[in-house]
Amino acid sequence: MSRGILRTSQERARAYVARQASGPPLDPDLRVTLNFHPDRVSRAEPILRSLADSGAYVSQFVTGTSNGGLTARPGGDRWRWESRLFGGAYDRAPASERPVYGALDHRHRPVGAAPRFGSSHFRLTATTLERTTFCYPDSCLDPSDFGTAEHMALVELALADRRGALDDCVEAHVHGPVRLDRDVEALVLDPCYRGTAVEAAARRLPCPVEWHPGFKLTVEELRRHPGYRGPEIVALGVEIAVAGVLDPRLVGEAAATGRHDPQAVKKVWHCLARFGAPAASPASRR
Repeated sequence: MSRGILRTSQERARAYVARQASGPPLDPDLRVTLNFHPDRVSRAEPILRSLADSGAYVSQFVTGTSNGGLTARPGGDRWRWESRLFGGAYDRAPASERPVYGALDHRHRPVGAAPRFGSSHFRLTATTLERTTFCYPDSCLDPSDFGTAEHMALVELALADRRGALDDCVEAHVHGPVRLDRDVEALVLDPCYRGTAVEAAARRLPCPVEWHPGFKLTVEELRRHPGYRGPEIVALGVEIAVAGVLDPRLVGEAAATGRHDPQAVKKVWHCLARFGAPAASPASRR
């Protein structure tokens, strides 16, 4: 398949969404963030090492990994959602040409727009907005409201909604390659990774490294929310905690042991992200 046809797939997808978008132009000062867990493994290799080697952030159709549902395969849920979202534009396109997913940081959160999917994030440049489409709510919920940089009514919808802090994202789809040396303003990490192998790997990337204030949840606070993900998840969080405190590094270490149900560990992360998020403040560039 020629490069012309590949570009046409991306252009067709963006044009399909643009026909359904409405509202005023997007505030150009807003940014899309790509949240992820920097201590996880992709295809038996640490994710940051893989990113350093490839120089690009790619979709789960390429990596075969995800911090959400892993259904990126022909006929899978993600494949069907994309077929509907983009009018079938990517149905026959190679995996490498599919969009990557993030969220619009319209709430200016120091931890990124979609902490459900990870403690750290890439903050993309303003120029990537030109090739990004948006929907609200999440694509898995069969949305009927769409946006582009030229027409964006989704921020008002999201601000008026009453969804929880992990579910109020304006989903973003970046069409075309996301190169770390060109399309990323910064990688923003949780401070629990200072002085670790994660920081060392992050310093190999061709983009600046910044730090947000950090996720931290005490066992005492966790026990106040048994109804959020269930009492068994609270119990697992208490087991994972060290000195009565949870942070992203501890959750990552628990995931790496293989001793726990991955879905249960993911729900512990949801508790930490929901109840242990820092108050809004600027990220540190040092």
